[in-house]
Amino acid sequence: MSDAKKTRILLADDHALVRRGVRLILDNEPDLVVVAEAGDGAEAIEKARSDEPDLAILDIAMPRLTGLQAAVQLSRLQPDLRILILTMNDNEQYFFEALRAGASGYVLKSVADRDLVEACRAAMRGEPFLYPGAITALIRNYLDNAADGEPAAKAITRREEEILKLVAEGHSSKEIADLLVISIKTVERHRANLLQKLGLRDRLELTRYAIRTGLIEP
Repeated sequence: MSDAKKTRILLADDHALVRRGVRLILDNEPDLVVVAEAGDGAEAIEKARSDEPDLAILDIAMPRLTGLQAAVQLSRLQPDLRILILTMNDNEQYFFEALRAGASGYVLKSVADRDLVEACRAAMRGEPFLYPGAITALIRNYLDNAADGEPAAKAITRREEEILKLVAEGHSSKEIADLLVISIKTVERHRANLLQKLGLRDRLELTRYAIRTGLIEP
């Protein structure tokens, strides 16, 4: 099968070793070919624009923009692009966020050699993909959380989430303003809103919150 007829794939993960392993799995299939790689969510958006893939496979925990944040933007910018989330996290919160972000499948890295190829083909057929046992795990996690009586966090906006991630990664207000093409004053206002909404006091507590909710890795 010529490359022109194969499903063109963008692979985004901040670990080069993971990308190499996943690429070996995909490039070994007659109907799939990796045409671009990215090391973070922002680069994934750039590569999607320049290389015009049919399918994007995104890790969740990446610098600058997470896979979920990139998925939201890609769904808006390129509505025909199919998206899969490839992650270490067997977590119902991430799964539902992935669906809301526009992903059509959720694959665990631990079983990527078994599930990823079928997930790619399902996505290209317009079908959702869930790894085996996911429904049971999602229901169990939901019931466990409900039993613990965990309070729902106050909703933060997409922009506040972007700023929270960048603050937690150690970027200054000026750096964040430059990255997001907004004013420093706007960054400071969003940061103050975050502290108030989340009931936190400073950058350290924002960073802990970002780690706890999976926006950044510890």
